Amino acid sequence: MNKGTVKFYNDTKGYGFIKDDESGNEYFVHVTGLVDKIRDNDNVTYDLEEGRKGTNAVNVKRA
Repeated sequence: MNKGTVKFYNDTKGYGFIKDDESGNEYFVHVTGLVDKIRDNDNVTYDLEEGRKGTNAVNVKRA
């Protein structure tokens, strides 16, 4: 389980980005990968999964 911070999330469009706490990498997150509702600057835990356009955050939960 990875830990990070929501850098940006657009509730209307249903996507955003999470910045990993350890590596500093940013991962795309889609509304279909959410367990909990998230907002900008929330601390979250998540798993990574390879998507069509790269690595995506999935199973995203507020920490």
